[in-house]
Amino acid sequence: MTLREILVAVAAGIVQGFVEWLPISSSGNLSLFLTALGTSPDIAVRLALFLQMGTTLSAALYYRETILDAIASAPGWRPRSAFAGSNAEPSFVLVATAMTGLVGIPIYVALIDLASELTGGAFVALIGGLLVVTGLVERASEDVSLGERGTPSLVDAIIVGAFQGMTILPGVSRSGTTASVLLFRGYEGPAAFRLSFLLSIPAGIGAGVLILVDEGLPTTGLEAVIALVISAIVGYAMIDAIMRVVHKVDFWIVCVALGGLAVLGGGLTMVI
Repeated sequence: MTLREILVAVAAGIVQGFVEWLPISSSGNLSLFLTALGTSPDIAVRLALFLQMGTTLSAALYYRETILDAIASAPGWRPRSAFAGSNAEPSFVLVATAMTGLVGIPIYVALIDLASELTGGAFVALIGGLLVVTGLVERASEDVSLGERGTPSLVDAIIVGAFQGMTILPGVSRSGTTASVLLFRGYEGPAAFRLSFLLSIPAGIGAGVLILVDEGLPTTGLEAVIALVISAIVGYAMIDAIMRVVHKVDFWIVCVALGGLAVLGGGLTMVI
Protein backbone atom coordinates (compact mmCIF):
# COMPACT_ATOMS: atom_id res chain seq x y z
CA MET A 1 0.00 0.00 0.00
CA THR A 2 1.51 3.31 -1.10
CA LEU A 3 1.54 6.62 0.77
CA ARG A 4 -0.81 8.05 -1.84
CA GLU A 5 -3.33 5.27 -1.22
CA ILE A 6 -3.19 5.92 2.53
CA LEU A 7 -3.74 9.65 2.04
CA VAL A 8 -6.66 9.00 -0.32
CA ALA A 9 -8.21 6.63 2.24
CA VAL A 10 -7.86 9.21 5.05
CA ALA A 11 -9.29 11.97 2.88
CA ALA A 12 -12.18 9.75 1.76
CA GLY A 13 -13.02 8.96 5.38
CA ILE A 14 -13.00 12.63 6.33
CA VAL A 15 -15.25 13.59 3.39
CA GLN A 16 -17.71 10.78 4.17
CA GLY A 17 -17.86 11.56 7.89
CA PHE A 18 -18.33 15.26 7.25
CA VAL A 19 -21.00 15.25 4.54
CA GLU A 20 -23.06 12.17 5.49
CA TRP A 21 -25.17 14.09 8.01
CA LEU A 22 -25.59 17.25 5.96
CA PRO A 23 -28.51 17.62 3.52
CA ILE A 24 -26.07 17.18 0.65
CA SER A 25 -25.13 13.90 -0.96
CA SER A 26 -22.32 12.02 0.78
CA SER A 27 -22.10 9.30 -1.88
CA GLY A 28 -22.33 11.86 -4.69
CA ASN A 29 -19.69 14.21 -3.34
CA LEU A 30 -17.39 11.38 -2.27
CA SER A 31 -17.75 9.78 -5.71
CA LEU A 32 -16.87 13.11 -7.31
CA PHE A 33 -13.88 13.44 -4.99
CA LEU A 34 -12.58 9.94 -5.71
CA THR A 35 -13.15 10.28 -9.44
CA ALA A 36 -11.18 13.54 -9.45
CA LEU A 37 -8.30 11.64 -7.81
CA GLY A 38 -8.29 9.08 -10.60
CA THR A 39 -10.51 6.35 -9.17
CA SER A 40 -12.67 4.60 -11.75
CA PRO A 41 -16.39 5.48 -11.57
CA ASP A 42 -17.60 1.98 -10.61
CA ILE A 43 -15.01 1.67 -7.80
CA ALA A 44 -15.87 5.21 -6.64
CA VAL A 45 -19.56 4.30 -6.35
CA ARG A 46 -18.82 1.08 -4.45
CA LEU A 47 -16.38 2.75 -2.04
CA ALA A 48 -18.79 5.63 -1.39
CA LEU A 49 -21.56 3.18 -0.51
CA PHE A 50 -19.24 0.97 1.54
CA LEU A 51 -18.05 3.88 3.69
CA GLN A 52 -21.60 4.41 4.89
CA MET A 53 -20.75 1.55 7.25
CA GLY A 54 -18.39 3.91 9.07
CA THR A 55 -20.94 6.65 9.59
CA THR A 56 -23.50 3.97 10.46
CA LEU A 57 -21.21 2.97 13.33
CA SER A 58 -21.02 6.58 14.49
CA ALA A 59 -24.84 6.88 14.45
CA ALA A 60 -25.24 3.59 16.33
CA LEU A 61 -22.83 4.80 19.03
CA TYR A 62 -24.52 8.20 19.27
CA TYR A 63 -28.00 6.67 19.61
CA ARG A 64 -26.87 3.63 21.60
CA GLU A 65 -29.35 4.28 24.42
CA THR A 66 -32.28 4.47 21.97
CA ILE A 67 -31.15 1.24 20.30
CA LEU A 68 -30.77 -0.56 23.63
CA ASP A 69 -34.26 0.61 24.70
CA ALA A 70 -35.71 -0.71 21.44
CA ILE A 71 -34.03 -4.08 21.95
CA ALA A 72 -35.28 -4.26 25.54
CA SER A 73 -38.88 -3.53 24.45
CA ALA A 74 -38.78 -6.05 21.56
CA PRO A 75 -40.31 -8.97 23.56
CA GLY A 76 -43.44 -6.89 24.18
CA TRP A 77 -43.86 -5.86 20.54
CA ARG A 78 -47.24 -6.69 18.97
CA PRO A 79 -48.44 -5.93 15.41
CA ARG A 80 -51.60 -4.18 16.63
CA SER A 81 -49.61 -1.78 18.79
CA ALA A 82 -46.64 -1.47 16.43
CA PHE A 83 -47.04 2.27 15.90
CA ALA A 84 -48.18 3.19 19.41
CA GLY A 85 -46.21 4.42 22.37
CA SER A 86 -42.61 3.25 22.72
CA ASN A 87 -43.01 0.84 19.77
CA ALA A 88 -43.54 3.64 17.25
CA GLU A 89 -39.90 4.51 16.49
CA PRO A 90 -38.59 0.91 16.24
CA SER A 91 -41.57 -0.08 14.06
CA PHE A 92 -41.03 2.96 11.86
CA VAL A 93 -37.37 2.06 11.34
CA LEU A 94 -38.20 -1.61 10.65
CA VAL A 95 -40.89 -0.95 8.03
CA ALA A 96 -38.96 1.91 6.39
CA THR A 97 -35.85 -0.28 6.16
CA ALA A 98 -37.83 -3.07 4.45
CA MET A 99 -39.15 -0.56 1.90
CA THR A 100 -35.64 0.79 1.39
CA GLY A 101 -34.43 -2.68 0.43
CA LEU A 102 -37.34 -3.31 -1.93
CA VAL A 103 -36.69 -0.07 -3.78
CA GLY A 104 -32.94 0.31 -3.36
CA ILE A 105 -31.58 -3.11 -4.37
CA PRO A 106 -32.96 -3.03 -7.96
CA ILE A 107 -31.68 0.55 -8.33
CA TYR A 108 -28.24 -0.54 -7.08
CA VAL A 109 -28.04 -3.34 -9.65
CA ALA A 110 -28.91 -0.93 -12.47
CA LEU A 111 -26.64 1.77 -11.02
CA ILE A 112 -23.49 -0.37 -11.01
CA ASP A 113 -24.10 -1.46 -14.59
CA LEU A 114 -24.54 2.17 -15.62
CA ALA A 115 -21.55 3.45 -13.63
CA SER A 116 -19.24 0.94 -15.30
CA GLU A 117 -20.15 2.47 -18.67
CA LEU A 118 -19.73 6.09 -17.61
CA THR A 119 -16.34 7.76 -17.56
CA GLY A 120 -15.02 11.18 -16.70
CA GLY A 121 -17.33 14.03 -17.61
CA ALA A 122 -20.47 11.93 -18.12
CA PHE A 123 -20.24 10.50 -14.61
CA VAL A 124 -19.60 13.90 -13.05
CA ALA A 125 -22.45 15.51 -15.00
CA LEU A 126 -24.88 12.74 -13.94
CA ILE A 127 -24.05 13.26 -10.27
CA GLY A 128 -24.30 17.05 -10.69
CA GLY A 129 -27.78 16.78 -12.14
CA LEU A 130 -28.95 14.61 -9.25
CA LEU A 131 -27.47 17.09 -6.76
CA VAL A 132 -29.48 19.91 -8.35
CA VAL A 133 -32.68 17.86 -8.04
CA THR A 134 -31.90 17.16 -4.38
CA GLY A 135 -31.41 20.86 -3.67
CA LEU A 136 -34.69 21.83 -5.34
CA VAL A 137 -36.61 19.16 -3.38
CA GLU A 138 -35.11 20.44 -0.12
CA ARG A 139 -35.99 24.04 -1.03
CA ALA A 140 -39.59 23.03 -1.72
CA SER A 141 -39.88 21.25 1.63
CA GLU A 142 -39.15 24.51 3.46
CA ASP A 143 -42.44 25.97 2.25
CA VAL A 144 -44.72 22.93 2.10
CA SER A 145 -46.13 21.04 5.06
CA LEU A 146 -48.96 18.52 5.27
CA GLY A 147 -50.32 18.82 8.80
CA GLU A 148 -48.54 18.31 12.11
CA ARG A 149 -47.28 14.92 13.23
CA GLY A 150 -45.67 13.66 16.41
CA THR A 151 -45.75 9.85 16.29
CA PRO A 152 -44.46 7.96 13.22
CA SER A 153 -47.12 6.05 11.31
CA LEU A 154 -47.15 3.06 8.97
CA VAL A 155 -47.83 5.33 5.98
CA ASP A 156 -44.89 7.55 6.94
CA ALA A 157 -42.61 4.51 7.19
CA ILE A 158 -43.60 3.22 3.74
CA ILE A 159 -43.21 6.61 2.05
CA VAL A 160 -39.91 7.54 3.72
CA GLY A 161 -38.49 4.04 3.21
CA ALA A 162 -39.28 4.11 -0.50
CA PHE A 163 -37.62 7.49 -0.92
CA GLN A 164 -34.60 6.33 1.07
CA GLY A 165 -34.23 3.41 -1.33
CA MET A 166 -33.89 5.89 -4.19
CA THR A 167 -31.02 7.65 -2.43
CA ILE A 168 -28.66 4.80 -3.29
CA LEU A 169 -28.16 6.82 -6.48
CA PRO A 170 -24.94 8.88 -6.23
CA GLY A 171 -25.81 12.55 -5.99
CA VAL A 172 -29.06 12.05 -4.06
CA SER A 173 -28.72 12.92 -0.39
CA ARG A 174 -30.02 10.20 1.95
CA SER A 175 -30.26 12.44 5.02
CA GLY A 176 -31.50 15.39 2.96
CA THR A 177 -34.15 13.36 1.16
CA THR A 178 -35.49 11.52 4.21
CA ALA A 179 -35.53 14.68 6.32
CA SER A 180 -37.28 16.56 3.51
CA VAL A 181 -39.95 13.86 3.13
CA LEU A 182 -40.54 13.90 6.89
CA LEU A 183 -40.89 17.69 6.77
CA PHE A 184 -43.40 17.28 3.93
CA ARG A 185 -45.31 14.88 6.17
CA GLY A 186 -45.56 17.52 8.89
CA TYR A 187 -42.76 16.63 11.31
CA GLU A 188 -40.82 19.40 13.00
CA GLY A 189 -37.12 19.80 12.20
CA PRO A 190 -35.63 18.08 15.30
CA ALA A 191 -37.94 15.06 14.93
CA ALA A 192 -37.25 14.82 11.20
CA PHE A 193 -33.47 14.82 11.73
CA ARG A 194 -33.68 12.30 14.57
CA LEU A 195 -35.73 9.82 12.54
CA SER A 196 -33.48 10.40 9.53
CA PHE A 197 -30.36 9.64 11.59
CA LEU A 198 -31.94 6.50 13.08
CA LEU A 199 -32.91 5.30 9.60
CA SER A 200 -29.29 5.68 8.50
CA ILE A 201 -28.19 2.80 10.75
CA PRO A 202 -29.90 -0.16 9.02
CA ALA A 203 -29.59 1.58 5.63
CA GLY A 204 -25.83 1.98 6.04
CA ILE A 205 -25.41 -1.62 7.18
CA GLY A 206 -27.44 -2.81 4.20
CA ALA A 207 -25.42 -0.75 1.72
CA GLY A 208 -22.13 -2.03 3.14
CA VAL A 209 -23.25 -5.67 3.14
CA LEU A 210 -24.56 -5.28 -0.41
CA ILE A 211 -21.14 -4.11 -1.56
CA LEU A 212 -19.30 -6.93 0.26
CA VAL A 213 -21.63 -9.64 -1.07
CA ASP A 214 -21.60 -8.26 -4.60
CA GLU A 215 -17.92 -7.54 -5.15
CA GLY A 216 -16.04 -7.84 -1.85
CA LEU A 217 -14.01 -4.89 -0.58
CA PRO A 218 -14.10 -2.04 -3.13
CA THR A 219 -10.36 -1.44 -2.61
CA THR A 220 -7.46 -2.98 -0.70
CA GLY A 221 -8.35 -4.23 2.78
CA LEU A 222 -6.11 -1.85 4.74
CA GLU A 223 -7.20 1.17 2.69
CA ALA A 224 -10.87 0.33 3.27
CA VAL A 225 -10.34 -0.12 7.04
CA ILE A 226 -8.50 3.21 7.35
CA ALA A 227 -11.25 5.06 5.48
CA LEU A 228 -13.92 3.29 7.54
CA VAL A 229 -12.38 4.21 10.91
CA ILE A 230 -11.80 7.83 9.92
CA SER A 231 -15.38 8.19 8.64
CA ALA A 232 -16.74 6.80 11.94
CA ILE A 233 -14.73 9.26 14.06
CA VAL A 234 -15.56 12.29 11.94
CA GLY A 235 -19.18 11.17 11.57
CA TYR A 236 -19.72 10.97 15.33
CA ALA A 237 -18.34 14.48 15.79
CA MET A 238 -20.60 15.78 13.03
CA ILE A 239 -23.77 14.26 14.51
CA ASP A 240 -22.98 15.83 17.86
CA ALA A 241 -22.31 19.22 16.28
CA ILE A 242 -25.49 19.14 14.18
CA MET A 243 -27.67 18.23 17.14
CA ARG A 244 -26.19 21.06 19.20
CA VAL A 245 -26.12 23.87 16.67
CA VAL A 246 -29.20 25.62 15.26
CA HIS A 247 -29.16 25.34 11.51
CA LYS A 248 -28.87 28.70 9.78
CA VAL A 249 -27.45 27.61 6.45
CA ASP A 250 -29.72 26.97 3.46
CA PHE A 251 -28.21 23.66 2.39
CA TRP A 252 -30.42 23.49 -0.68
CA ILE A 253 -28.34 26.34 -2.10
CA VAL A 254 -25.18 24.31 -1.50
CA CYS A 255 -26.69 21.33 -3.35
CA VAL A 256 -27.77 23.41 -6.34
CA ALA A 257 -24.44 25.26 -6.49
CA LEU A 258 -22.33 22.09 -6.27
CA GLY A 259 -24.60 20.31 -8.72
CA GLY A 260 -24.49 23.19 -11.19
CA LEU A 261 -20.70 23.32 -11.07
CA ALA A 262 -20.50 19.54 -11.52
CA VAL A 263 -22.80 19.63 -14.55
CA LEU A 264 -20.79 22.50 -16.06
CA GLY A 265 -17.45 20.87 -15.33
CA GLY A 266 -18.61 17.46 -16.56
CA GLY A 267 -20.03 18.99 -19.73
CA LEU A 268 -16.82 20.88 -20.47
CA THR A 269 -14.82 17.70 -19.93
CA MET A 270 -16.93 15.82 -22.46
CA VAL A 271 -16.65 18.65 -25.00
CA ILE A 272 -12.92 19.08 -24.55
